[in-house]
Amino acid sequence: MLHHPSPTPFQLAVTVNGKLVEREVVTHLRLMDFLRDDLGLTGTKEVCGEGECGACTIIMDGQTVNSCLILAVEAQGREILTIEGLADMDALTQLQKAFEDHHAVQCGYCIPGMVLIGEKLLERTPQPTRAEIKYELSGNICRCTGYHKIVDAIENATDKHA
Repeated sequence: MLHHPSPTPFQLAVTVNGKLVEREVVTHLRLMDFLRDDLGLTGTKEVCGEGECGACTIIMDGQTVNSCLILAVEAQGREILTIEGLADMDALTQLQKAFEDHHAVQCGYCIPGMVLIGEKLLERTPQPTRAEIKYELSGNICRCTGYHKIVDAIENATDKHA
């Protein structure tokens, strides 16, 4: 009979959406599962679980990453931003509003990742070309919209992005 050791606990301290979170986690827990299951931040979606679709995209230490490929313990001491932390409860960001205005949302699975990618793009390049927008979105798969409305939304938000 095979003996499987019990999971090793780890005391995780990470800043999520501006708040310090301290929890004991097992060392094999994925960051995506920690965000969804432990913190209830369900905007981070699992679709492929292999880093191919972008639905689990978050911003960690200022960079977009696929949270399905990162262990929670690897987030120790880092700063994470999820879609839930992007805007306050009273107002959407300019990009979120542009997604709404352009009807760029259908099923919603890919949208949190698309918005976070768009926000980082607009932060780096306030007036990106359509080609630049498409390139940045290339790691995020959408099965519903055909991308045109998503690209339109990001392009439209460029004039208003602060």
